[in-house]
Amino acid sequence: MKRKLRMGMIGGGRNAFIGAVHRIAANIDGLIELTCGALSSNEENAKLSGKDLFLADDRIYTSYADMITKESQLPADVRMDFVSIVTPNHLHFEPAMMALAHGFHVVIDKPLSFDYEQAVALQKKVAETGLLLAVTHTYSGYPMLKQAKQMIAEGAFGKIRKIYIEYPQGWLSNFVESSGSKQAAWRTDPKRSGIAGCMGDIGTHAAHLAEYVSGLHITHLCADLQTFVEGRHLDDDGNVLLKFNNGATGVLIASQVAAGEENAIRLRVYGEKGGVDWCQVDSNTLLVKWLDKPTEIYRTGSGYVGSFAAHNTRVPAGHPEGYLEAFANIYRNFSLTLNAKRNGETPTKEMLDFPTIAEGVRGMAFIDSVVASAKSTEKWTEFKV
Repeated sequence: MKRKLRMGMIGGGRNAFIGAVHRIAANIDGLIELTCGALSSNEENAKLSGKDLFLADDRIYTSYADMITKESQLPADVRMDFVSIVTPNHLHFEPAMMALAHGFHVVIDKPLSFDYEQAVALQKKVAETGLLLAVTHTYSGYPMLKQAKQMIAEGAFGKIRKIYIEYPQGWLSNFVESSGSKQAAWRTDPKRSGIAGCMGDIGTHAAHLAEYVSGLHITHLCADLQTFVEGRHLDDDGNVLLKFNNGATGVLIASQVAAGEENAIRLRVYGEKGGVDWCQVDSNTLLVKWLDKPTEIYRTGSGYVGSFAAHNTRVPAGHPEGYLEAFANIYRNFSLTLNAKRNGETPTKEMLDFPTIAEGVRGMAFIDSVVASAKSTEKWTEFKV
């Protein structure tokens, strides 16, 4: 029987930025409905937030443990199908493990966990249960990055040689964590964010994009991390040299003190015959550059794009699709895959195109490797997963 998937949410209550984004993304394609939530660790806020979202009183929970336990005891045609975890990093692992142990699939905001050891434990639990776990590496949802990935995979540019990925922001150029900014406060707190600041928050996005689009894996890196703002406890800027498993090299730049920048993500990948150039500020455009002929301009929604870009596009060319739609593509593909499995069908390769536990573990390994490299006197640090 086909129906909407029932989603529970942990975190994401009133004044929480990313929770609202997750809900919008989950709702865009009409495949998911929010049926329950433990939306805040504060009891009053949890209840008010649930009422804001028109949840039934008996499906508004004041702790994730209470929600997972009680939902698991409901009839199969009532209880949630999966849980979306949108809390700060230090609150990812325990609810994810508990959800999996009670038979619930999981969507979790990146990075996957507080540390690498937790990530490995989650990976083992996913393998043990056979359940789905998606990680919201949002930017891989853009249709033109999927077009780039497909062209590279099909060998359009020959062997890949060079990858440049940059993600500059400027919002942490001042000591805003002391001025009441909740987003800044937890992201710069080692007790809640983990061992990395900028590199954990946006560097993991950059590393994932470099690997996702190129189809390659980072094998070694050489990192330089800085903390420019006085009083801050974690890195707010970094530069990383990369080596990939086919011999390609790369450069990753991530900064949250690039004053004046917003979310200026740009990816360039070059092979023997040409390459691709994409930036989020014009996310519906992919520049395809050739060694021996003029640059081509690919556009989202056009009839000439490949199956992966087409599958993740909702409107005709000329109608911009952006961040929310890219985010929604992760939920859409996760949902289509889950529904296919529930109905005894085989998901298509396009449905299966979303970040999973494997990418989440590599993200945590990236954080560990970058921090270790920044502290080391050796030129290169091996990337170990």
